[in-house]
Parts: sequence; C-alpha cells; structure tokens
Amino acid sequence: MNLPGSSEAALWFLLACSLKATILLTLTAIAVYVLRRRSAAVRHHVWALGIVSSMALPLLNVLLPSWHSATLGNAAKLWGPAHATAENPSFQRLPAMVIDAAAASPFSGQLSRLILLIWVLGALFVVGKLMGGLARLAWVSARSKPVVGGDWAQIALEFCKSLHIARPVELLQCTDAASMPLTWGMVRPRILLPASAQEWSAARRRAVLSHELAHIARHDWFVQICAELARGMYWFHPLVWFAGTSLRNESERACDDSVLNSGINASDYASQLLDLARTLKNAHRGWSTALAIARPSNLERRFIAMLNPKQNRGGLSRGAGLLTKIAAVCLLLPLAALRLPGQNLSGKFTGTIFDISDATVPNATIVMTNHKANTVDMTVSDAEGNFVFKSLPAGEYEMKVLKPGFAVYRAPQVVLEPGRDFALNAKLQMGDLTESVDVKAEGSAKSAVAQAAEKPNTMRIRIGGNVEAAKLITKVQPIYPASAKQRGAQGSVLLHAIVSKDGRPLSMQVLNSQIDPELARAAVEAVSQWRYQPTLLNGEPVEIDTTIAVNFTLLP
Repeated sequence: MNLPGSSEAALWFLLACSLKATILLTLTAIAVYVLRRRSAAVRHHVWALGIVSSMALPLLNVLLPSWHSATLGNAAKLWGPAHATAENPSFQRLPAMVIDAAAASPFSGQLSRLILLIWVLGALFVVGKLMGGLARLAWVSARSKPVVGGDWAQIALEFCKSLHIARPVELLQCTDAASMPLTWGMVRPRILLPASAQEWSAARRRAVLSHELAHIARHDWFVQICAELARGMYWFHPLVWFAGTSLRNESERACDDSVLNSGINASDYASQLLDLARTLKNAHRGWSTALAIARPSNLERRFIAMLNPKQNRGGLSRGAGLLTKIAAVCLLLPLAALRLPGQNLSGKFTGTIFDISDATVPNATIVMTNHKANTVDMTVSDAEGNFVFKSLPAGEYEMKVLKPGFAVYRAPQVVLEPGRDFALNAKLQMGDLTESVDVKAEGSAKSAVAQAAEKPNTMRIRIGGNVEAAKLITKVQPIYPASAKQRGAQGSVLLHAIVSKDGRPLSMQVLNSQIDPELARAAVEAVSQWRYQPTLLNGEPVEIDTTIAVNFTLLP
C-alpha cells in the first residue's frame, strides 16, 4: 500500500488520478456516442460505470501493486531530469566537484501546498452543498406525513411488482403544495409528493409513480450520489461535470421509457410532464441530491424522445450489463495500477556524513546507483556534512560516499518508497595508503615464479577536507637475498600493515602466500624499518591501513 507522504506526493497522486479519470471518462463518452442508437438505459449504464470507476481510482491506486509504462518512462527522460548511466564511460571522467543530478519535482513545497489547499476548499464546497441537500431532504421527509387514502398504495404495489422492487417504498406528502415529486434514498427509498397530490387525477398518479418507482428499481439515486461525489473530488474537471449531467439526463430518459413501456400513452405522459413543469417549475431548486420527475432543463429533449415512435426503449439485458462491467474492470484495474513517472518519485532522502571522530565531513560525494533502472544520481554534502536528494525515483539503490583520504563507504541496499522521506547517516573510515618499491638485481631467471600477484597501481592520497595524509619520511630499501638470486626467484611481495599513530608499520601481513619465503622475509625486514608522518584527522593522529608492493626483479 503506497500512501502519499508529502504535499508533492499528494499532488502527484491527485494529478495521476485526474489524468486517469480523464482517460476513463473520455472513453466512456466515446462509448456512449457509439451507442447513441441504443436505449437510454444502456447509455446510462455506461455513464454509471465510467463515473463509479473514476471514483474507485484513488482507492485502487493505493491498494493495487504498481506497474510502470516503458513508453511513459522514456518520454519522461526527454523532459525530465537527466541521469548519468553506469554504462556511460564519461561518468568515470567526471571532475571532482559539486555535482547535483538529483531528480527534482516541478512542484515546490509552497506551490504544492497552495494547490492542495485550493483543491480541498473546492472539494469541501461541492461536498458541503451535497450534504446540505441531503440534510434538507431528511428534514423535509421527517416533517412529511405518509400518503393514505385513495388508490396510491394500490398503484405503487402494482408497479413495484412489475419492476421487481422488493424494498419497502415510503410515499410521503410534504406541506409544500408546489413541491416537485421526487425520489431519494437507497435502503429505504422515499417518494416525496406535494400537498396538492391528493387532487391529482388517476392518470397523473400512475404517470408519476411509474416514473419515480423506475428510478428506485434502477438504483438511480445511488449512482447519482456517486456522480455528485465525483464532482466533489474532481470539481476542477469539466468532463466530470459533463458526465454527471449526462448521467442524470439519461436516467430521466430511461425512466420515461419505462413509463411508456408500462402502457401509458406517450402524448398523455408528455402532457402530464408539461403541466407539472409549468405548475412546479421552481420547486426543484436546492434538491440536487434527489431525482425529480420534471426538471425543466432537459424536458424538450425528453419530449422529442418520448414522442418519437422509432426510439429504442429497451431496457438493459443481463448479458449486455455483464459485458460492459467486464470491459470496465479490464480497463480500470491496469489503469489504476499504472504509475506516472512523477508519481513514482520518493520523498526527500537526507543524511549526514561523519568521520570516525564523529565530526561531520563536508564536500563528500554521495552516489546513488539504481542497477535495475541503470541510473546514477549524485550530490555533495554541505559545510555541515548534510546532504539531500529532493526526490529520486522509488526503487532499490546502492549508496556510495566518496571523499579523498577516506575509504569508500558502501550501503548495498537503500530502499526508497514512493512519496516517503528517508534518512541515513554514514560514517567514513580512514582510507588505505599504498606504496610500491622496486628491487632489481643482476642475474638469470632460471625459474619464473608464478606466484607473483598482479602489480597494483601506485595511488597517492590527496589531501581533502580535514584529513592530512600520511607521508613516508624514512624508507629502507629492501635487499635482494643472494639465495633467491641463485635460485632465480623473483616476483612481487604484497604486504598489508597498519601505520600507527606514531608512524610505525604494525601488524604486517604477507597477502600473497605463494611468494618465495626469502623474498617475503627481505620485504618485511625492510618495511618494518620505515617511518611515516602519521595521518591527521581534524588535527589528531589516527591509524591507517597501508598496502605495500615490493617488486623483486632479476635483470637479464
């Protein structure tokens, strides 16, 4: 589960969800256009799947394992920050200076927080309006009285059976005589009727109840609430508002088709709707969470559709509904799991570089290598030894810290997670000192000794930071043993020693044990007499490892 851990990550998360919602709703609009000859019930179902899918995107984006598009990743490299690759030979020739190639987010902290604040305020406004509408509906319903008398209950029962509605439906009569008939509620659906409903004719009662009960049978109120919540989440997105409006219009047209399929004459039904719209034309305002029968905004198109005898008024078959749901899931899941290049950025990676005396080390180069992505990012510690990578792509990294005079610090596995900050301190050990001594003598090489190790390159330690490198002040030249010359023995003796704080080589060890013993003895005897000016760290002498190669060569 990857939850956004910073304002930049949250903004990338919102941007990714908005982009994916755009793709979903665009494809939904295209599908609705292709199905324009089909019934309104089919088109409403397609819009409902698109809107519900856009609502599910944020949750699925968090829960599903992520996958990354190579196409998006390659495109990101064209406009995103450059990364030095490990295979690039020029990387080895980079100068020893401050190099900051960390991937940076285009959103600064203040800018991202400002954008998020604007988004939150807009979402609160839209959702607050929705909550206000629901509260008003609940308040009006609580003050309404059940409808009794007449043939209301008998008509409602008749249509409930034909529409296969098993839930109990409440018929309520409010005190406002000009209130528009409307439906709301999911578990306990309610139909609110105006106070003047008792005076309606039987034809109007049948038309109104048939339309409102069709909403209940189709679960239109729940879907419309999802559309309102989607508007709250994506309030800045015009396509979401268009989708919500289209969903409501198709809902009304689908219910009109249900009314006409029940046997009510189209012209009579249109006359009833027109009369209700004239009488109750302003009563629907403020009731955005309910489904009213005669909203004036789309009556003209509804009249054209209901009076067109060639109009497809079929419902949604089980097979068509299942097929569209499967198609929606096949599109939604991979789209939700897809991570944009910017969305995969980690939070800040920070730390401090210390030496063995716990003093901070400035101007140390920190190298982060992602072997899977084949990228290298670098930065340099500041005067206080602190370093920061603002936002690296999430993944597993090998961390190296390079500083002249110190051994290379390696952290083989640093895992950076999307949107999460990470901190790691490093303590540098003193670097090794390498010396090479050539000992030559005239003689014939009767048998080449294969035990000689590969001659190492001589390395001179550069002074940097607060390290003053060791210097060899007394050097005793090794003597080629006569017995070794007679036997034709030659080769390189590799010695490891620790230069103590007083400059004496201690704990000498021959690294290549296959070398001729006489050559090794001569090398150890000479090197043990060497004296160094000790290495100083922050003005204090410290011990340091050294590697010494003594090369014994017989001249022809």
